[in-house]
Amino acid sequence: MPLTLEDIAALSGTSRSTVSRVINGDHAVREATRERVLTVLQTLNFQPNLAARGLAAGHTRVLGLVIPMGVSIIFTDPFFPMLIQGVSSACNACDYSVMLWLAEPEYERRTISKIFYNGLLDGVIVASMLTDDPIIEALGEGRLPFVLIGRHPSREQTCYVDVDNAQSSRQAVLHLLRLGRRRVATITGPQRMVGGIDRLQGYQTALRERGLPILPELVAEADFTEMGGYIAMRQLLRARPDAVFAASDMMAIGALRALTEAGLRVPQDISLVGFDDIPAAAHTAPPLTTVRQPTQRMGALAVETLIDRIENPTPEVCHLVLPAELMVRESCGTSLGLFH
Repeated sequence: MPLTLEDIAALSGTSRSTVSRVINGDHAVREATRERVLTVLQTLNFQPNLAARGLAAGHTRVLGLVIPMGVSIIFTDPFFPMLIQGVSSACNACDYSVMLWLAEPEYERRTISKIFYNGLLDGVIVASMLTDDPIIEALGEGRLPFVLIGRHPSREQTCYVDVDNAQSSRQAVLHLLRLGRRRVATITGPQRMVGGIDRLQGYQTALRERGLPILPELVAEADFTEMGGYIAMRQLLRARPDAVFAASDMMAIGALRALTEAGLRVPQDISLVGFDDIPAAAHTAPPLTTVRQPTQRMGALAVETLIDRIENPTPEVCHLVLPAELMVRESCGTSLGLFH
């Protein structure tokens, strides 16, 4: 069993309240008594319950990171480990800890109150939420500070950090059009997620700018997974596209597999562009042209923004939108070009 304050009090010949005062840095304790308690603490390597100390002080220096996706997706899509690394590194640099909530979406929604109102968190970061996710509604109705990674279409008064999904997707599709491609298809992300919505909007904007029709047969919705991209690409093949913009690298990798199975060459027969620039993107065959979003930086900025709101409460709303880069590789037929 773990040591208690009563154990330390008995060993040091003091009271429980005196031990508590020493641990909490109360200078009213006599120096000789303090030294006796500290000697016992050091000898036994006693670690106080940080959560309890935080509750007593009114803060815990713990941030929650909630990703309302299935656990299997979080550990198979490299985007999420990169995001978690950015959040964790920023928390460590600011002397905060991060609590990652992993649960299947339906269970997560049933236990919202346990996550947000147990007194163990100073604030919450929510990433990759659905547009109708009750987690956002619950946070909006409470007093716990929170920041979103990815904007929410109906909550403009909420702080968020995001990448310019629409503009960077537009530029990626325009790049394909400048290469002479005319039947450009897209594999969209879920249309219940703002990232999926905005990247489809960027695709549509690029086609309109060039006077090209938006054809339903050239648009297939998927779920940001490799299998989703594979299935969507098999569907799109019936429309005979000459280029594809996939709204995530994992979907682009799935699309590449479907194209290879169909006997089509990339980029000779069909150009392919993804989104994210996960580590595997540079090592596909051929290497994948993709939009690089600053995933770790988004996580770090979300932490910095949240801590600022915790330590300096303010009604001001902060929207941080980061630029992206087009990393042009062999999958679209050229190795030149960057945009910012």
